[in-house]
Amino acid sequence: MMRKCHLNTCPVGVATQDPVLRKKFAGRPEHVVNYFFFVAEEVRQIMAQLGIRTVNELIGRADLLDLKKGIEHWKAKGLDFSRLFAQPNVPAEVPRFHKEEQDHGLARSLDRVLIEKSRPAIERGERVQFIEVARNVNRSVGAMLSGALTKVHPEGLPDNTIHIQLEGTGGQSFGAFLARGITLYLIGDANDYTGKGLSGGRVVVRPSIDFRGTAAGNIIIGNTALYGATTGEAFFSGVAGERFAVRLSGATAVVEGTGDHGCEYMTGGTVVVLGKTGRNFAAGMSGGIAYVYDVDGEFASRCNTSMVSLEHVGTAVEQKGNKTRLHQDQADEPMLKKLLEEHNRWTGSRRARDLLDNWATARGKFVKVFPNEYKRALAEMYEREVEAASAGSNAQVGMKHPVAAA
Repeated sequence: MMRKCHLNTCPVGVATQDPVLRKKFAGRPEHVVNYFFFVAEEVRQIMAQLGIRTVNELIGRADLLDLKKGIEHWKAKGLDFSRLFAQPNVPAEVPRFHKEEQDHGLARSLDRVLIEKSRPAIERGERVQFIEVARNVNRSVGAMLSGALTKVHPEGLPDNTIHIQLEGTGGQSFGAFLARGITLYLIGDANDYTGKGLSGGRVVVRPSIDFRGTAAGNIIIGNTALYGATTGEAFFSGVAGERFAVRLSGATAVVEGTGDHGCEYMTGGTVVVLGKTGRNFAAGMSGGIAYVYDVDGEFASRCNTSMVSLEHVGTAVEQKGNKTRLHQDQADEPMLKKLLEEHNRWTGSRRARDLLDNWATARGKFVKVFPNEYKRALAEMYEREVEAASAGSNAQVGMKHPVAAA
């Protein structure tokens, strides 16, 4: 109701990363459960008034709707609802609701194969590595595997315990909800929602060995990649579609270009873009950091600066004197350089290698996209830490010199 969800200033601590405001959040899972109990109770009361015993008996019963008030409303003038409320003239034995089980093909899912081959890791924590073929009909590759893993290991496994190399095309939501300890290494390309809800795993997509173009100039994954990713890593040797890293809240990603609306509503994590972005970059971005290689010097015109500031990439020496906490407790330059090295190691990216080989020049072309509210929060956290350290120091002095303290 405050209409502040995009400003990071939610007064009840829901839509914000500000630790001071988050403390105000008083909600608990039990509140949601209780609410639905109330909903269920009211539904039962209404059904009893209508003389209906089960929800299935309500399906298709348009004759039970109170239509008069809605249809006579001035906004409904001229609208014909006859088809919307029509009931088929069929015998009573004709089913009006779900009667047969649908076959969703889960028994033939690629994840079934991945789970069986990963049994030693899931059951005994042993490292496994194998190769499979992926096709665009294989949706949400890795999601069922992650579910099977977290049932046994709720916190996941050590990094790269399960290493799966896939060749071909990843279907929609490739690597969705991937758990910690799993690496999906795809040689080929992937569709929309790659890495959706990434939850500690690693997703790597690099071009096929038959690809003869320039990775930094060609699309390799679809739209809305890393939607809502919370933890983990992603390395894409190529360009992503629109809305890359939308609502990213903690994961780390490197990509070589994006479409429009990159990092939209991002609240945490780190994103590195090694090439050109589309328009409206960082719209609604309230947390995390993005480093963008400004290829043509025009990035500022494509960035939505209503909630972010554009800064240069600072060295460890430059940032040492700043009275603020560092993003993930690391200075810009070493963090960015390390991510480029990791990107090159996992994908063999020529763009990353060229930038590293000419780092003195390349660093100056990177732009740091820094959310204003996140910047303020880091500064306040630093001030509180200094005050706490000062108070602790004074307390120790008082203990050593009780007379002086008195």
